Amino acid sequence: MPLIDSTYDPPLFFKNGHFSTIYAGLIRKVDNLEQIRIRITLPDSDFLDTDWSYATSSSKKLVIIVHGLEGSSKRAYIKGSAKALTLSGYDVCAINLRGCSGSANRLFRSYHSGATEDLQAVIEHVLHLDEYKSIYLHGFSLGGNLLLKYLGEKRERANEIKGAVAISVPCQLADSLQELLQNKNAIYAKRFKGNLIKKLKQKQELFPDLISNSDIKSIKTLKDFDDFYTSKAHGFNNAMDYYKKSSSLQFLDSIKVPTLIINALNDSFLGSDCYPIEIAKHHRALFLEMPKYGGHVGFYGNNNRTYSESRTLEFLNNIGQRN
Repeated sequence: MPLIDSTYDPPLFFKNGHFSTIYAGLIRKVDNLEQIRIRITLPDSDFLDTDWSYATSSSKKLVIIVHGLEGSSKRAYIKGSAKALTLSGYDVCAINLRGCSGSANRLFRSYHSGATEDLQAVIEHVLHLDEYKSIYLHGFSLGGNLLLKYLGEKRERANEIKGAVAISVPCQLADSLQELLQNKNAIYAKRFKGNLIKKLKQKQELFPDLISNSDIKSIKTLKDFDDFYTSKAHGFNNAMDYYKKSSSLQFLDSIKVPTLIINALNDSFLGSDCYPIEIAKHHRALFLEMPKYGGHVGFYGNNNRTYSESRTLEFLNNIGQRN
């Protein structure tokens, strides 16, 4: 499909990528959204907490939303998307990945960018409800990578899955890591690492034989964390093996349902390999929009509805009209 020309032209302050990213992550608030928590038991005896929001009248349409690194269903970008969708007739299931709901998960493993088995478990739960004729996937950052990988993997997928929208996607994980390790992103990397270390200390209390104080002290960067914990807890050889096998870029060619990726050109988390321009040019189902502005999940919009939320609705509604 042709690349999409973006119409996003925010106010002056939101043309600064860092301001956009920080505002969306720390300042923006979304109120008046009811979320009902449902816990899903996973095949390996662990669990996922999902938060559901419902449209006033049922339309048999559901959007499953997946958050980013160290996010949750309570983040403004998730709640804002859920609110916009429910007001437009979609039910929403917002996933809290393992250990991200406020309750520690049971196993040594947790979540990662390529853990599509957990997304599959949620989809199977939804299908078992037998309430929805159309299911859409919507992800941000890590969650966007996860859903794109899921859609492109060689697996059986339900006919009910009609399309997807992924925002600010690090679809080449090693490329994104290199950006995060640069000085321009030091404040974000420090925050991510701090949150991850905090959770690792919680894991240490549950699994003291697997994590020592010296192990924790040796973690200086996000890559160190992935070398020590993410890779080993999830069956990878090391961080680079994890990035290679979990990056969605290699799966994009195989996506069959209409899928929109919105990656801002001033997203400081994304390197050049995270903009799959050539793949999108020759793909029948993949649409790539690259606004000049937006930062990382930092799009702005009037009346507290962001540009990406409006574009998501527009894209999903267009899919619905064709089905």
